[in-house]
Amino acid sequence: MDRGRRILGDSGDVDVIVTDSRSVDPSLITAFCRQDPVDAALLGEHVEALERYAFYRDQVLCVRTSAGLDGLCWTGGNVVPFRVTPRALAPLADSIRRSRRKYSSIVGPAEDVLGLWAELAPSAPTPREVREDQPSMMIDHDPLVPPEDRVRLCTAEDMAVLLPACVAMFTEEVGYSPLHAGGGYERRISTLVDGGRSLAWIAETDSGPQVIFKAEIGTVALGVAQVQGVWVHPDHRGRGHAAAGMAAVVRYAREQFAPVVSLYVNSYNTAALAAYRTVGFKQVGSYATVLF
Repeated sequence: MDRGRRILGDSGDVDVIVTDSRSVDPSLITAFCRQDPVDAALLGEHVEALERYAFYRDQVLCVRTSAGLDGLCWTGGNVVPFRVTPRALAPLADSIRRSRRKYSSIVGPAEDVLGLWAELAPSAPTPREVREDQPSMMIDHDPLVPPEDRVRLCTAEDMAVLLPACVAMFTEEVGYSPLHAGGGYERRISTLVDGGRSLAWIAETDSGPQVIFKAEIGTVALGVAQVQGVWVHPDHRGRGHAAAGMAAVVRYAREQFAPVVSLYVNSYNTAALAAYRTVGFKQVGSYATVLF
């Protein structure tokens, strides 16, 4: 069912309609994302799956006018807006409110996220945190530093040591354990391992195997592999492991998945920013996240 609002655009009255993607050609949605594949990376994997998985169709919202698409938004466990024009923010917010879907964050390009949050905030729960400036970075060439050769693909046999490291990273980053929400997080990590998208340096220590460095290739779409979950064990920080580990991840991701590797990072994480720049990443935009 179309849901929208008649508003005043730059050239007179404009009908802005928000629908799910069932009534829009998937190729048009994909082409819209390809305007900026790095910004669209979080959304892209869902968009590319529209023709294979029909149930995704009602989770990708399309903002439309008579001239074409005016923005997109994924509405699963997270809300991910992309290229939503200012005139379309209020109708999109109305659609999200009416759907009564629960989501744990709003994340994506900063302009889209902060604009949508301004519309949703008056009736939304109080967020735990709003991260307004998360540099979006990319690399499309070989890393500038030697890769750490001890970084390797994880296997199912590594889960016993890998999962605690992933939980520690998530808890450090977000402020609570992802295991409190049930088994979804463990399944997510297991899926990435099975898909060849989890890498780690696991060393033998006096107390048993320990993850020194780890990262996941969380999203692959539109010719972009987005790295997530980068973490160095606290006992091993400040030794250059992040840069060498990321160089290994970049090398693998470019060989196996996509020519462009991207990530986004909190602006206050100066150590991570320095490590990524050492590898050869450059900032190409800014993300933002509203955490609930």
